[in-house]
Amino acid sequence: MLSLAAMAESITIESSAPKAIKYEELIPQLKSLVGADKHPIAVMANVAAAIHDVFAFLWTGFYTVEGQELILGPFQGPVACMRITIGRGVSGAVLAEGYTIVVPNVDEFPGHIACSSDSRSEIVVPVKNAAGVICAVLDVDSTQLETFDDVDKKYLELIYYFLENKL
Repeated sequence: MLSLAAMAESITIESSAPKAIKYEELIPQLKSLVGADKHPIAVMANVAAAIHDVFAFLWTGFYTVEGQELILGPFQGPVACMRITIGRGVSGAVLAEGYTIVVPNVDEFPGHIACSSDSRSEIVVPVKNAAGVICAVLDVDSTQLETFDDVDKKYLELIYYFLENKL
């Protein structure tokens, strides 16, 4: 069992469960943990921490949109790039294009930004606010090639839909 304590709250996921089951168990627990709170930094911080701990990814976090660039937000993992311009790297491409990008091998993504040389694969999901405008991206990196697939895309996008009215 994986357990993530957050003051009086905890998230518990069976560590040997298949990836889809972990996500299915995580999402309702995230909803309970966050509740009605709409403070964007607090919400993003707990969401990033929960995903990171359940899946043991290299880096899990958010970049928020300010003008034509992304600014580092709440995250878990090694230090990261603090600013990413629109169209640059995977996160900047997601900001420019407006849809989720799954990268099986970051070395094959044109213009990939190597914030960590340990990153081998990546998924980035746009997060829109209630008005439908991208206000952040959820960025997840792995030390393994081909970590992310349609299962991750489906469930991380479900987490985005949950976040839509929180940011």
